[in-house]
This record gives sequence, C-alpha cells and structure tokens, in this order.
Amino acid sequence: MASSPRIAIDAMGGDIGPAVIVGGMSRARRANRTLRFELFGDEAEIAPELERYKGLASAVTVHHTTESIAATEKPSQAIRRAKGTSMGMAINAVKDGHADAALSAGNTGALMAIAKLALRTMPGIDRPALAALLPTLGDTDLVMLDLGANTECDAQNLVQFSVMGAAYARTVLEIDRPRVKLLNIGTEELKGTGELKEAAALLRDAADYLPLQFDGFTEGDKLSRGDVDVVVTDGFSGNIALKTAEGTARFVTDLLRRAFTSSLRSKAGFALSRPALHMLKVHLDPNNHNGAVFLGLNGLVVKSHGGANPKGVANAIGVAARMIANDITRKIGDDLDEFRAHAFANGDAA
Repeated sequence: MASSPRIAIDAMGGDIGPAVIVGGMSRARRANRTLRFELFGDEAEIAPELERYKGLASAVTVHHTTESIAATEKPSQAIRRAKGTSMGMAINAVKDGHADAALSAGNTGALMAIAKLALRTMPGIDRPALAALLPTLGDTDLVMLDLGANTECDAQNLVQFSVMGAAYARTVLEIDRPRVKLLNIGTEELKGTGELKEAAALLRDAADYLPLQFDGFTEGDKLSRGDVDVVVTDGFSGNIALKTAEGTARFVTDLLRRAFTSSLRSKAGFALSRPALHMLKVHLDPNNHNGAVFLGLNGLVVKSHGGANPKGVANAIGVAARMIANDITRKIGDDLDEFRAHAFANGDAA
C-alpha cells in the first residue's frame, strides 16, 4: 500500500482539457494531502492552469508532450502511436512502476486498448471489464460491470467479473460481503441464456467461500432500488443499460424543469420544492459518481467522463486513491486464487 499515492494523469483527455483536469487535481489534493501526480500533456497549456493553484505545484511533476489521442480515433490507430501520447505515457508510468494508477478522461476505446496491451490481464482473468458506480435509492451506490469492454461473454467471464466487482465494492463502498446479481430478462432461475444459468450455478457455489453473497438474477428496472451491490452483465447489455439510465435521469430533470417554468403557479411551487429538487439534482449528478475502472489488469486505470467538471475529476481521482490504499489488485488476485483452487478440487475447469 502506497503511503503517498502517485497517480499518472492524462492532462489532454476530456472535452475541455487541462483546465478541468488541473482543477480536479487541486480539489482532490485538498481532500487528501498525501496525493502526488505525474501529469502528461502540453506544458504550454498546463503551466497557466497550475499557476491558478499555487498549493498544487509542489505535488505535480509535468511530463511534456504535444501528442494526444483524439476522441474520434480508432483503438487500432491509438495503439500504433500510443507511446508518445499523453494517454499512452500515463499508462506506461504505471507499467514502469513510476505511478500507482493512471487516469484519463479521453477516448474510452483507445484507453482500454492501450491499457490492455501495456499492462496485460491478471492471471486468472480472460478479459478486463469496465466497472462504474450508479446511484440507487439505498444507502450506497451500485457497482455495475461490464459497461462496454466486452460485447460477448461466456459463463467464466461473468464469474470473473463478479469476483472483480465484489472486490471493488468491498474497496469503494466498504461492504464486507457485497450482494451480487446477474442482469437478466427475469428473476426466475429458468430464464436467460445458457451462459447466465451456468454462471449462476458457479456463483452459488463460490458464495460459500468467497467474500460475496450471490442473490440470483435482477432485471433492468430494479437497478436503482438499492437491494443489490454489484450487478454483472456482458458489455453490450451493460452499456445499453447505463446509457438508458443516464438518459432517463436527464429526461426526469428536464421534465421537472419544464413543468416548474410552465406557469406562475408552477414557479411558486418550484420555490417551495427547491430543497427537495436540490437533493434530486445532487443524487443524479454524474459528477458525484464519476470514475469508471478497468478491472482485471496488472495495474490500475480509471476512466473519467469526458464532460466531467473539476468536482467529477476529483471524485475519479478519489476512486483511484481508494483502490491504491486498499490494494484492490491483490484482493482480486486472492479471490481468484481461491475460486480456482475450489474449482480444481471439485474437478471443474477454472
């Protein structure tokens, strides 16, 4: 566990670039004075932003490059020229041991491809997965994975995602035995694909010896209820579910805004409802849940939303810092070793 977490950051990723990134770094360091940063990007753009936060400069080492990965760039193109880009250099800092985690708000597909090639997958993991936190009506957020890294998954992939997601929930949500469910078209055991049914059978057995509870299946309309801590699915379904949830949140907030401005009486109602509406806004604000994580790599990589504001970037940095402090890679490795040991003892493939 690093006493002073060192995080490598792609300063050129995201919709706005260094201004938001450096602002988020400043907010994160005010909350955690032990943080140190390796910042990669165009020094001419970075320097004026660092000047705005006098207390931050002593915790930052700037590595100059004018090369960056474009939002429209294909992963195959990004891989070929990754070495000299701000994104590729940040990931290589983790690979070379100069940083404990990497963070970028840039192109998700490129980030995944570069990170997978540079860091490789952990022993026992066939494919890494993208995990993120979603708001719920419960006391804590929900961990959901995979959110787009793998469009097709077999039963072993889903079990591996479950083990990784549970370790992530123990780290970020501080839940000793997270409740895990598989996303399905129904909660009955007979519903779903063969892969889902096989994964469910494996997880029911694994729950006897791993630090997780397996609670069967859940449906898309129950994701926000707060009765599950980790929801596991393939990247195709997961990405659709995530985008649908985000769109629904925007629809609700836009509908309320329109309703409260439709008449004088509505405007008066808005004034009375302001505290409740503020709570709703805070709960649905994606910046309060920012920081998706690539799990299953030999190194930590965090994806910030491209449109995140400084508060969102600070939250993503906080996610990285908690994973470093809690040594999540070791936790995932230990759980996978335990799973494989039981599988081989029972004569199953792992």
